[in-house]
Amino acid sequence: MITKMTGLVNRVLDEEIRLQVGPFEYQVMVPEFVRRTVQHKLGEEITLYTSHYFEGNPAHGRMVPRLIGFLAEAEQEFFDLFCTVDKVGVRKAMKAFVRPIKEIADAIQRQDSKWLTTLPGIGAATAEQVVATLRRKVTKFALMASGTVQTPGPASSIDGNVLEDAYQALVSVGHSPQEARDRLDKALVGGKNYQSVEDVLMAIYQQK
Repeated sequence: MITKMTGLVNRVLDEEIRLQVGPFEYQVMVPEFVRRTVQHKLGEEITLYTSHYFEGNPAHGRMVPRLIGFLAEAEQEFFDLFCTVDKVGVRKAMKAFVRPIKEIADAIQRQDSKWLTTLPGIGAATAEQVVATLRRKVTKFALMASGTVQTPGPASSIDGNVLEDAYQALVSVGHSPQEARDRLDKALVGGKNYQSVEDVLMAIYQQK
């Protein structure tokens, strides 16, 4: 079982990176908050702390092994903890983790279910379940130093669902997934407050 790997970042895709380790290139799935940092490290050497899971349907006889990578051991530990919540699997957690783990842990600790529903794929019932299951287990993550792994520059305020909808809107008008991500990344540096998809798109297309 691979628990940690160090290599060069070859490519950063929509939900994964390609890491060159010696003669081998590994496909490593990453949550959005990790991808946003790693995309600035193309060609650089990084170390990832990894978890394993199997994707597929056992009934159909095809299970594909996957690696999920994190830039800090605490991120990996928190992700695995989050996945212990009833009806929160790996895929749902991957989609939800668009914010640094400190922010998510802090919301859980203060029992802020409403904030948790701003994460993609986390509805009201799931948010309540997350709080009930984890609120006594996340203190050390909530107290982590800010900026452990975040996109450089002041973070913008945006609902995770608005972010996802803005991404889908950019793809629907012809941008490639990578180009859509790049445009969103540029718009989200600067500390602006985005209330709607229209706000995000206006900021993107007003950029020089």
